Formats: sequence, structure tokens, C-alpha cells
Amino acid sequence: MADEENTSSEEQALADEWAAALAEAGDADQDDIDAMLAAQEQPKPAAPRAPMEEFGSAPLPGVGLPAGLDGPNLDVILDIPVSISMEVGNTDITIRNLLQLNQGSVIELDRLAGEPLDVLVNGTLIAHGEVVVVNEKFGIRLTDVISPSERIKKLR
Repeated sequence: MADEENTSSEEQALADEWAAALAEAGDADQDDIDAMLAAQEQPKPAAPRAPMEEFGSAPLPGVGLPAGLDGPNLDVILDIPVSISMEVGNTDITIRNLLQLNQGSVIELDRLAGEPLDVLVNGTLIAHGEVVVVNEKFGIRLTDVISPSERIKKLR
């Protein structure tokens, strides 16, 4: 619940900044706005990317045991934290409509009521599920899990 309150206040602060910026722009024409945006844009250097290798193809020196006949040694990665989220749906709206949102506003999503939720791990779809309540807390019951081979295909 605290995360939702923090997110709401952060979203409200962002909306207030946009409203102030739009009010400042007032009667400025599009060329002035484009010039301001171009002046603020600074290209970020791309992070170097390592080539993708088959997991377990070459054992890392000094880390765990080498890959055996049964597959790679997964102990190396079991304690890595990942972010899991459930997506009810999504939609695209204009900034004008975004700035008009307030408490009680309703946003129509691209999903029908009763459709399964998407379960994402670090932004990658891994399953579908339905909302359940356990001990007065929300949870999700997985109804369909994407196969590991399909998940790897989506990464490439």
C-alpha cells in the first residue's frame, strides 16, 4: 500500500510539472517548443553489450562446478533478485488527458473483465493468471505458464 501512495504522489508531482511547463509555454509556438526540447536533449552513451552466449557453454573460472551432463550449474544464479509484476492491461492516452486525471478518474484498458493477467519477470512475459485473495491479501493463481523455450525465443 505504501508503494501505491508513493507512486501516486510521484505521479502527481510529475503531472504538476507538466502542467506548469505547459502553462509557461502558454502562447509559444511549436518552433520555440522544439528548440527548447532540442536544447535539453543530450544523447546518452550506449552501454556496451556483451555477446550472448549459451548458458553453461563455458564454465566461469572459480565459480561453482562446471556444467555437467544434466545441464548447467544453476546455483550461480539462484540468489539473483528479479522483479515480478502483474499487468491488468494497458492503454495509450495523450498528455492532455493525462494532465486531466484526478482521484476518481477511470481509465479504460485494452482487456476484457475476467481475462487473465500477464505475469512479467523483469518485463518478460512468463505466465498468465487470475487474481485471488488469501488471508486478506491479493495473490495470483497461475493458469498458464509460458514454456522456457518460448521465453528464450522472446528474448532474442
